[in-house]
Amino acid sequence: MKIRSKRYKESQKEVDITKTYPLKEAVSVLKKLSPPKFDGSVDLHFHLSIDPKKSDQMVRGTVVLPHGSGKKVRVAVFCKGEHERIARDAQADWVGGTELIDKVAGGFLDFDCAIATPEMMKDLSKLGKVLGPRGLMPSPKTGTVTNDIAKAIEDVRRGKVEFRVDKQCGVHLSVGKISFDAEKLSENASRVLEALSDAKPASVKGKFIKSLFISACMNPGLRIAI
Repeated sequence: MKIRSKRYKESQKEVDITKTYPLKEAVSVLKKLSPPKFDGSVDLHFHLSIDPKKSDQMVRGTVVLPHGSGKKVRVAVFCKGEHERIARDAQADWVGGTELIDKVAGGFLDFDCAIATPEMMKDLSKLGKVLGPRGLMPSPKTGTVTNDIAKAIEDVRRGKVEFRVDKQCGVHLSVGKISFDAEKLSENASRVLEALSDAKPASVKGKFIKSLFISACMNPGLRIAI
């Protein structure tokens, strides 16, 4: 049985688990709850009406949060030649070709986002089993396989985040920190909701988003009206 802290139990008293909240009201409630002793994240949790076994119902995409994610994103860029200089000028944290690939194959994973030029993808494919399960494999669909390295890095720094459905038909991603003001959190969350709705596969009929919850780190979640 999970043991909840006194702080968490006090927060539970402020949340009506039988209620479905409008987004802005839910954010206001989260802001009033007692936070942990660090600047925790605020997360959205979607449950989708899809069949994850069907390839045409795979949901994946990106969205740029208007007010950023609130966290420093460590960027690794797999490239060669002139692109290496461009990546370093754009302040990527890790830059390299086959030597960086070998480093990652050896267990190095101290980065949150991976970007690659198209010419590197053949060599990078051997890291599929390492990067894939962690959601780090570069993809043209998410704009992380590109020759425009500088723009890709800029987008990530500005708050571009990736979403991808899991095997349980869920999508989970952060929309900021609890220290953000309520308006910024609401705008970030609204943008994610729009982006996910736009990513609805054509083969999915009827209601796409079954349920949506918002939660702050180490606090109870609230059901959101879709």
